[in-house]
Amino acid sequence: MPSRNRHVIAVVVLVPVLAALALWAFAWPASRIAPRDLPLGVAGPAAAAAQVERQLERHEGAFEIHRYADEAAARDAIEDRSVYGAVVVTAQGPELLTASAAGPVVAQFLQQAVAHQAAAQGTQVKTVDVVSTPAGDPRGAVLNAATLPLALAGIAAGAVVTLLGLRGFRAVIALLGASALVGVIAAGIAHSWLGALGGDWWTEASVLGLSTLAVGGAVAGLAA
Repeated sequence: MPSRNRHVIAVVVLVPVLAALALWAFAWPASRIAPRDLPLGVAGPAAAAAQVERQLERHEGAFEIHRYADEAAARDAIEDRSVYGAVVVTAQGPELLTASAAGPVVAQFLQQAVAHQAAAQGTQVKTVDVVSTPAGDPRGAVLNAATLPLALAGIAAGAVVTLLGLRGFRAVIALLGASALVGVIAAGIAHSWLGALGGDWWTEASVLGLSTLAVGGAVAGLAA
């Protein structure tokens, strides 16, 4: 009887603690979301680009400024994912280059920040989306929504490997096989069916599978 009482107490105490940890893990980062050292390019004539850079530095800690000689260099940097966007100073006025595929929220923030500064100077900013999101997922919602199912699949894989008592080579093979299949299925749904991804199919499947493997390997490793 005392043993059962201890079990009841353990459940009563542990469940709220686990709930508190889960809420902290998800809610705390969301409440602290803000741009910090966001890579942003500035291109154009040296004097004009320096002025834009000084204006951007008013957002203390928000941007990490990278200087480029011209618009072509800034576009290359965006496509190579060196920066999230770039402000190009032209004779017709400032131009903002964004990459909504790298994050629609970031692209929207850049538009607001640069447009606000331009409005204060009585000018308008032309915005060009250099790397846009796929037509099937213009807001990037599908990939964000897929994060939790992939994590759950990894937890399930690690739990099943543990419950079946698999160890060593067999555990590794089981985790690799399950993660690979999850990656293929996820890519099939997100890319082929929903059109939410626009890259190389096998690369996407590999990335999604590795995400699942990372969680499954951690769960199985901790259990072992």
